[in-house]
Amino acid sequence: MQLLLALLALAYAVSSTAGADWCYEIQAKEPNSHCQRPADWTGDCQKTHQSPINIITTEAKENPDLKPFTFTGYNQKKKWVVKNDGHSVKMMLGDGIFIDGGDLPTQYQAVQLHLHWSQDEDQGSEHTIDGKHFAMEMHVVHEKGTSSKEVQDSKDKNAVLAFMVEVGDERNEGFQPLVDALSRISIPNTNTTTMKESRLQDMLPKEEKLVHYFRYLGSLTTPNCDETVVWTVFKEPIKLHKDQFLQFSSKLYYDKDQKLNMKDNVRPLQRLGNRQVFKSHAPGQLLPLPLPTLLVPTLTCLVASFLQ
Repeated sequence: MQLLLALLALAYAVSSTAGADWCYEIQAKEPNSHCQRPADWTGDCQKTHQSPINIITTEAKENPDLKPFTFTGYNQKKKWVVKNDGHSVKMMLGDGIFIDGGDLPTQYQAVQLHLHWSQDEDQGSEHTIDGKHFAMEMHVVHEKGTSSKEVQDSKDKNAVLAFMVEVGDERNEGFQPLVDALSRISIPNTNTTTMKESRLQDMLPKEEKLVHYFRYLGSLTTPNCDETVVWTVFKEPIKLHKDQFLQFSSKLYYDKDQKLNMKDNVRPLQRLGNRQVFKSHAPGQLLPLPLPTLLVPTLTCLVASFLQ
């Protein structure tokens, strides 16, 4: 009988843990909260190749294979489905949007983009660069275009493009259709469609700026934190007007009662461990030798030829 009671208690504990919703620290601090805070996330979340990380630019190793991306379908002009999934705002990208190049092993199809943010301009990004947090971070999530088990279990099943977001003085017209949709998805598990057509490429920095980026292997930043992600973190930030930035934390809520504004949906930094962060080779980069060092041999040869 005691053994039976012990087994029932264990089964109850396991089912309770399995049924607990994961959440961010700001939600876990709420009275009567029973959700799993980041330190208690399960799945792969306690493993060693996790994301996000702090990128130390001086320790990133240049990789000549990290060449520019090819963006296919990013110029599609359409209305987008936008969701409040209870953790972030998510824009569904549908078919026909792909990336190639950038030393990826194959073509990847875009699935969705989402954002992480704070109400403060220096706390909202998940990744940091040289210890600096940004106002927001946008992730464009791509997947390999096959469902084979080999791909599903691979370390490069997902390719995520990460963009830091800074607050600037000008309105970002490329973001405005998404910003306008926020008030229609205030509560979790609601969705809408943007009122105006827009292009994904208009939400990104200029394409000529997208040649500068960092690369490492890591994980999804939400449970189950699968270690299947090829991360590309771009150096050039997106800029939003402050009014646009503040709409995310004022219009969206974690709960249906609209008591807790959605903000600080940021996973804490993870250890880099034995991983290496790489950086792209900048086209047109200056030669490492100073100009006089390069010119002296040339001038010496010219003078010698002239004197002969």
